[in-house]
Amino acid sequence: MAHLRYLTAGESHGRALVAILEGLPSGLPVSVKAIEDELVRRRHGYGRGPRMKIEKDALEIVSGVRAGLSLGSPIAIVINNSEWEKWRHVMPVEDPPAGNELTRPRPGHADLVGMLKYDFTDARNVLERASARETAARVAIGSLAKALLRELDIQVLSHVVQIGAVSSEEAAVPLPAQGETIDGSPVRCLDPGTSEAMVRAIDEAQAQGDSLGGVIEVVAFGLPPGLGSHVHWDRKIDGRIAGALMAVPAIKGVEFGNAFTVAGQPGSVSHDEIEPDLTRSTGRAGGTEGGMTIGGTVRVRAAMKPLSTLKKRLRTVDLSSGQPAEAFQERTDACAVPAAGVVCEAVLALVLADAVLEMFGGDTVDDLKAAHTRYLTRVEERRPR
Repeated sequence: MAHLRYLTAGESHGRALVAILEGLPSGLPVSVKAIEDELVRRRHGYGRGPRMKIEKDALEIVSGVRAGLSLGSPIAIVINNSEWEKWRHVMPVEDPPAGNELTRPRPGHADLVGMLKYDFTDARNVLERASARETAARVAIGSLAKALLRELDIQVLSHVVQIGAVSSEEAAVPLPAQGETIDGSPVRCLDPGTSEAMVRAIDEAQAQGDSLGGVIEVVAFGLPPGLGSHVHWDRKIDGRIAGALMAVPAIKGVEFGNAFTVAGQPGSVSHDEIEPDLTRSTGRAGGTEGGMTIGGTVRVRAAMKPLSTLKKRLRTVDLSSGQPAEAFQERTDACAVPAAGVVCEAVLALVLADAVLEMFGGDTVDDLKAAHTRYLTRVEERRPR
């Protein structure tokens, strides 16, 4: 059973998104503004559609926090939809919906399979929940996981390393202090020259009615060795991280460290050799071995496919007639890779916070910190002198 559990609910154009996070210890400082700041980061990024300019992500914490501190009980957050009144007639709870049914499913989206699975004739019954709008709820509770990790001097950040065919040649892993610089880029890429080329690629795709995917790198700093476990498959930290990242909409691949490069190399140049002080001078494995963190930094990349709602409409079938047709179009982004990086930060933080609570326990933040300090002291005593 997970030590940190969460559940989200809500549709893209419904009244609100709801997130419930259970398992945070008591005494964690909780700031509404800090959560709102994370939601703002998620809305930004070059290539986003017009909806990002009108969404306000007005949130309310309705339980689990008192006087700015967590109580140890479940925390419930509501993110109201500022466009609800415009969509009330389309998304009513009891009355028949107004508007035409969406019967021409989009290739690459959940539309068709969801319609078949749940026996719907209207794709809106699927797309409203399958929409990446739901990730706002995960970013909100992910900000609480980040706050918990910061109590243990663990930090998480992301940056974009590829959009479309444009890749960054910057090999160095960014440092926590560079987070503001990354967010200052319109595409959240650390290299200015590559950032400009990515913007041009997005402009070209947008002019052609197309979309672009890319690759995000997410990095966690300050991790202790041993998060996760080698003893059973569902406790392995890299499996848990990969599963969480793959559950982000449009993510189709995950790579730890230099995994796809070392797959073509001999073992003698693929592994991170152990130094006399038990550290590693290389990070080819991405910071995990045997299902556990090795200590220090975890580095993982996520590949995001191009978004499936296109002005350049793809072939499909109209399920109301059975005839070939063009896929319908909702409002869409030309590129959402920069925003996906913020979402991937949130889900990585949730996995790591769960692993921290699993390893160190504690009903209060002070108990958690004390156990963490004792462990680090024991590990330090094992290092050769």
